[in-house]
Amino acid sequence: MTKEEKVTSEKVGIYPGSFDPITFGHLDIIERSSKMFDRLIVGVLCNKAKKPLFSAEERVRMIQSVTSHLDNVEVCSFDGLLVDFAKLEKASVIVRGLRAVTDFEYELQMAQTNRTMCPEIDTIFLTTNLSYAYLSSSIVREVAQYEGKISQFIPAQIVPLVEEKCRCPKD
Repeated sequence: MTKEEKVTSEKVGIYPGSFDPITFGHLDIIERSSKMFDRLIVGVLCNKAKKPLFSAEERVRMIQSVTSHLDNVEVCSFDGLLVDFAKLEKASVIVRGLRAVTDFEYELQMAQTNRTMCPEIDTIFLTTNLSYAYLSSSIVREVAQYEGKISQFIPAQIVPLVEEKCRCPKD
């Protein structure tokens, strides 16, 4: 098998998100879905409609640091339509994490839209570990802004980065 044939026969998945910041819930989905694919791409969305705490480059570096133990995981940023990014990366599956039933309706709508635009790309849903079902990046940011303890929500190596960004300037 040539290198080109190997690349085209690879099973590639994409796990997209804002990851602002990455949480243990995100990491749970990354670790589990990395076992399903030859290559898993964590796609950090550059959403112009949102004002993120961290730049896309900072989020990519944070995710790379907490997924360095996973040989088949790549992290990069993208903007535009997810299906266009998936086609560019030759991915056949989009991975989405679900915390609760409330996530499902939105995620199903997005999956159906993506499927309509690009029928050759499927979406799979993984439910997060129950330990993290309540957890979101916005909760982490809010707790950090009030100087609460966030180490139970995010990997240790990014705790100081989040605390620094959320620290209120002292007069």
